[in-house]
Amino acid sequence: MIEVKQLTKRYGGTTAVDDLSFTVRPGRVTGFLGPNGAGKTTTLSILVGLSKPTRGTATIDGVPFGTHPRGLRYVGALLDARDAHGGRTGQDHLVALARSNGLGRSRVRQVLEEVGLADVAARRVGNYSLGMKQRLGIAAALLGDPPVLLFDEPLNGLDPEGVRWVRELFHQLAHEGRTVLISSHLMSEMEHTAIDLVVIGQGRLIAAETLAEFAARGRIPSVTVRTPDPTALTAALAEAGAKVTTQADGALSVQQMSAGDIGNLAFAKFIPLHELSPRVSSLEEAFMKMTGDSIEYRAGRKQ
Repeated sequence: MIEVKQLTKRYGGTTAVDDLSFTVRPGRVTGFLGPNGAGKTTTLSILVGLSKPTRGTATIDGVPFGTHPRGLRYVGALLDARDAHGGRTGQDHLVALARSNGLGRSRVRQVLEEVGLADVAARRVGNYSLGMKQRLGIAAALLGDPPVLLFDEPLNGLDPEGVRWVRELFHQLAHEGRTVLISSHLMSEMEHTAIDLVVIGQGRLIAAETLAEFAARGRIPSVTVRTPDPTALTAALAEAGAKVTTQADGALSVQQMSAGDIGNLAFAKFIPLHELSPRVSSLEEAFMKMTGDSIEYRAGRKQ
């Protein structure tokens, strides 16, 4: 189990993590989300002992990572797929890690097979694609068969088959009772992968709850309506108190009125309908709504 309590990290006058507290439990995949600059990577670095907190604690099974002499047996982490030395082969990279953690060569062969790199294990890492480096990083995380696993943007560079494989791997690891924490900016993948979410912005906690609970808090129900007479329907809906916007393809997006009420109103006004589709917001939309005040950089729009 991962426990972060009142964690604060400052770099000079900049506060990267600000009084952050959350718990990640075993047997579940937890997504770690936040805008760029939210403090996700800093938090993960503190968890694996690469950075010291200014205040507070970040522990794994009740103790700091640094207290474990052979850390890969307790925590596996992929923080940057480019960390492996480009002049080494993939196999040599893993063998060096295995030796430093008291693990045998047979385990290296096992994880290379598991991540699909056995056939290219003798190739230098510098010649690997980004997707292959991601697989090598995942192999390193799995090397010690640890109960706790941390992954920072593990899907970068993976093709669709690789994304599906990683998703299934995370589910399998959680099913085995391990603690799995994934930092990612790919909301669509988190919808298919995570059960719980920890969401932060500007170093502070925004939410720590199930994915379903988070999506429900940010949900904006609406109904997509298509009609050959949008002007008349828009006027009727506005008069009834609904909020109506016209989409780029000409469909109407209606809020504050149910699909049934819209259908009844259109029938009463003799306005034909070609589509009447209730819709709920995606995780991405909920995320943008809940973290809108925490975005560090915003792109400008041409006028």
